Amino acid sequence: MALRLSGLAQVQLWIGITIGLVVAFLVTSISRVAPVTSFGFSADHLNPRHIEQSVNTMHATSVDGAAGAPVSSPKGENLHEEFEKHVEQHKAGNVKFEDKHVHHDDDALAKSLFEKERVLCWIMTSPQNLETKARVVRDTWAKRCNKVIFISSTTDPKFPTVGLNVAEGREHLTAKTMQAFRIIYEKHINEADWFMKADDDTYVILENLRYFLTSQKKTEPVYFGHHFKTIVKQGYYSGGGGYVLSREALKRYGEKGHDPSICRQDGGAEDAEFGKCMEKLGVRTVNSTDALGRSRFHCFDPETHLFGGYPDWYYKYDANGAQKGTESISDYAITFHYVPPQKMYALEFYIYHLRPYGIVSGTQELNRQADVKPGTQEVNIHA
Repeated sequence: MALRLSGLAQVQLWIGITIGLVVAFLVTSISRVAPVTSFGFSADHLNPRHIEQSVNTMHATSVDGAAGAPVSSPKGENLHEEFEKHVEQHKAGNVKFEDKHVHHDDDALAKSLFEKERVLCWIMTSPQNLETKARVVRDTWAKRCNKVIFISSTTDPKFPTVGLNVAEGREHLTAKTMQAFRIIYEKHINEADWFMKADDDTYVILENLRYFLTSQKKTEPVYFGHHFKTIVKQGYYSGGGGYVLSREALKRYGEKGHDPSICRQDGGAEDAEFGKCMEKLGVRTVNSTDALGRSRFHCFDPETHLFGGYPDWYYKYDANGAQKGTESISDYAITFHYVPPQKMYALEFYIYHLRPYGIVSGTQELNRQADVKPGTQEVNIHA
């Protein structure tokens, strides 16, 4: 039976249809031209296997990390590629952190440890990285080392860098490391208590390193870093995650490390070869996780350790179980790796300049050997 509508009902019906069509047209138009304003990364994008590689697509990400459709601009341009071009144009820029006058931090304890736990940092770099990576390291975290030395294949007195008679390339990183530690032993062993090797894309929080070192002894043959449990019997430490030698460890290396029957002088994987060398010299690895079992040295960037997406090999190598998330990273984390210049500046800002108003941070006892007396800021410094 046909439905008969009154004149008023017919008018209302046509008005409703018209409004619906207009709304549908507007929604369709907006979806075609409006740029996407929020970006996410799939777990695969966070995978370190893609670090330092060109990524051709950016994925919108749901809450659980599932990848959605590729995000493109109205002209069909890839937004991730556009962002990479923007970073490339500005990566050599300089950021000045000159707002110390507005800070009211009590840094007496950090200053005390600066004098008592002297750290020499040597940074592995190359001529082509001086103005893109090494300069940013020099202008950010490296200035908190007691002494800093940049090791390259070419001496550059203006930067400055110490040049070694070693060709550039990953196949010669072992030679760079072996020769660098020899120079440091011969010329600088009495200028520090601890000797740290880092790359020019490693970010180091020196205050947290010194706090950890208060629980260790420079007179013991030990070294520390992001612990890998394969290849070497006692394991070894990730080169990019940075590793730290005690003065006794450096002394043993200086006395016998030049012997090729003990320490390979070039070739192989730099960090694994140096780990083999340390083991043969009787230098021990030490558990550097904090009192809650959380990692302090990291071979990837903060986001990767927060969200996961590790490469397959990492699950076999990591001695701490390849954990992820905030509960797996120490509040007193020391290093992160694969940190490009822009992110290095960002970490410098977040760690040393950004403050939540009304929250005054206190120190925690997170070393496995308690070194701060409860209720005080007195530190027992081991000889």
